[in-house]
Amino acid sequence: MKYSAKQIEHLNQQFKGIPPSEIIGWALDLRQKAVVTTNFRPYEAAILHAVTEVDPGIEIIWCDTGYNTPQTYRHAEELIKSLDLNLRLYVPLKTRAHRDVIMGIPEINDSRHAAFTEEVKLEPFRRAMRTHQPKIWFTNLRKGQTAHRDSLDILSYSSEGILKVSPFYHYSDAELDAYLKMHGLPNEQKYFDPTKVLANRECGLHQ
Repeated sequence: MKYSAKQIEHLNQQFKGIPPSEIIGWALDLRQKAVVTTNFRPYEAAILHAVTEVDPGIEIIWCDTGYNTPQTYRHAEELIKSLDLNLRLYVPLKTRAHRDVIMGIPEINDSRHAAFTEEVKLEPFRRAMRTHQPKIWFTNLRKGQTAHRDSLDILSYSSEGILKVSPFYHYSDAELDAYLKMHGLPNEQKYFDPTKVLANRECGLHQ
């Protein structure tokens, strides 16, 4: 089934202020194939913990661009082990070493930037979604991250018709800090996305 725009609006009004665990439980009770996507950026521990607390075996999709910081890779390893994540890793078809010789990391105004983004982020993501074919997609999107994300809500649909569930959508950094502290979860701020350049620029996966 697919909810109408009016139904989604009504559900989002109901879910505002509801604990993430209850939102996650509601979504999983739909009994549809669900996945979590992560890039192990700051505060990702929250969504990974919250969802796996309800469904420990849920598939976690990580599309690794190959350009993460050493701190991010160490953070990822820590969470994979401590939360016993059922991880599914997707990487670009071309190695970073090969790409560094051919194009490096193009600037936003470089004509090669779109091809770079397609190669390191969009193609692996589409491959992952094609492989897993989820109907429900848990993300850690939050209001205030980008202009586009401000137009979304706890529940929204992707362009492919997948129900996106963002249980922490209305959480501030301070509220997420409190969540991480309450559950003894680590955080890591040294993160780099080679396709975004600017922190408030959309990553391309949530259009």
